[in-house]
Amino acid sequence: MKIACLAGDGIGPEIMAEALKVLDALGLEIEVAHADVGGAAYKAHGHPLPPETLELCKASDAVLFGAVGDPDCDNLERHLRPEQAILGLRQALTLFANLRPATMFPGMEDLSALRPEVAREIDLLIVRELNGDVYFGEKAIRQLDDGRRQGFDLMSYAEDEVRRIAHVAFRAAQGRGKRLCSVDKANVLETSQLWRDVMVETAAGYPDVELSHMYVDNAAMQLVRNPGQFDVVVTGNLFGDILSDQASMCVGSIGLLASASLGEDQTEYGTKGLYEPIHGSAPDIAGQGKANPMAMILSLAMLLRHSLGLEAEAARVEAAVAKALEDGIKGGDLGGSAGTSEVGDAVLARL
Repeated sequence: MKIACLAGDGIGPEIMAEALKVLDALGLEIEVAHADVGGAAYKAHGHPLPPETLELCKASDAVLFGAVGDPDCDNLERHLRPEQAILGLRQALTLFANLRPATMFPGMEDLSALRPEVAREIDLLIVRELNGDVYFGEKAIRQLDDGRRQGFDLMSYAEDEVRRIAHVAFRAAQGRGKRLCSVDKANVLETSQLWRDVMVETAAGYPDVELSHMYVDNAAMQLVRNPGQFDVVVTGNLFGDILSDQASMCVGSIGLLASASLGEDQTEYGTKGLYEPIHGSAPDIAGQGKANPMAMILSLAMLLRHSLGLEAEAARVEAAVAKALEDGIKGGDLGGSAGTSEVGDAVLARL
């Protein structure tokens, strides 16, 4: 098994170090290779995603990704900015399915803007399509005959694009509570009508999963009113972008939230993917030992599960994080005072 580790910028190297301590403690036969990415790669190689980094990722079973973003690079041409590295990796590795779990850890309910009795029921997974929808359709700003400017963006999905994300979502539901809610806007959008039709067609191959449908505006309300009703949610790129961030804030802290981006390529052990915390590079606290590494460690757990097929080890890591939180080990983002290495050591001890 081979993992490409791209620590990146800001707090990336600090939190990556803690995740790798946890990985080492599992005693697995895994080759770990490191490479530059983001602002660090630009400064060293002149590009945020150097060819050698990309080749390493292509040759690995999975990519463990820290964070990119460097204020020193904000004025570069857009194609040279650190954030372009993650877009380049998604394209090169054909990563089309983003999995973002939102789970309320016991004792963390007060961090949520929701009432504690509502927040403690949150345990859901959002599956977002990454490569289609309005973000990738034809777009432009044009001038009308009367001189007014008009912006337009084409929203579209081909049925095979919907079908492949549907399979990912149904399989994810099979491994959880066997309930899948497909979110669309089929009462208004033809794109959503096709989405719904393909979801229903695909459901025939998963008789053990209960499929339901919900309009996106209602889904946004239900995430606040009763998030405990959701098990797995699958939706398109635009709606998924919004709902996954909303679900994150229902939990209360992005410092605990991991994500996975999966592609079509299969490894000997699972599905090739890229795994990263959702919180970004946090340059304001970089190098100070203040960053919470729990989301990075939980991203490692997702890597073990989805790309390496190591479910038992993934569950152990997640349980160790939950136990550390239960025992009051909290970083500054959670209202505590534990530093980066202190949090990592606490998870390690409970592992």
